[in-house]
Amino acid sequence: MKQNKPFFIGITGGVGAGKSEILRYIRTHYDCVIYLADEVAHEVEKKATPCFEALCELLGRDILGEDGEIDKSAMARKIFADPELLRQVNALVHPAVRVFLLEKLSEARKAGKPELFFVEAALLIECGYGELVDEMWYIYADAETRKSRLMQSRGYSEEKVGRIIASQLSEEAYRANSDFVIDNSGELAESFRRIDDRLSGFTKTEH
Repeated sequence: MKQNKPFFIGITGGVGAGKSEILRYIRTHYDCVIYLADEVAHEVEKKATPCFEALCELLGRDILGEDGEIDKSAMARKIFADPELLRQVNALVHPAVRVFLLEKLSEARKAGKPELFFVEAALLIECGYGELVDEMWYIYADAETRKSRLMQSRGYSEEKVGRIIASQLSEEAYRANSDFVIDNSGELAESFRRIDDRLSGFTKTEH
């Protein structure tokens, strides 16, 4: 395995595949930093950032809460009712997230630590991260397992789960654009073993 410092790994996969459990294991067993793209998006949308100003210009300042920050619920009501507006918002937010992550990666590489740099998002492949990461990992779980997890953990209806799964990349597309696949349909211990095998060249720690 090529060992840039840090080694840059993208983690992707459909909703309900169990990415959170995989990341929890990695975070507690390896010298790493992990960024969740959804959390980064909140950072780049904060007051006084270029993305904040662009969103206010696009959507209007009535999306702001009393604290002057973007009210996520108000923004969601606007953009999810208008597919074109959603596309325009994504065209602002996704590049800002990418710039943020690449700046953090550059800082980490100048420092030469940590050993591993992870970014997780369902849309990594669609947003072109395949050309940036050292490896793309696909966390897979079969459709029935994903459906069961989402219905139990989030209370989603079977219909809602079906719509969400249908809106994401197909298994074939995920696999075709990934360097490593973890089948997370069964026991987590097996998924963790696969991770340890893949990261055998890196220092395993306990935090």
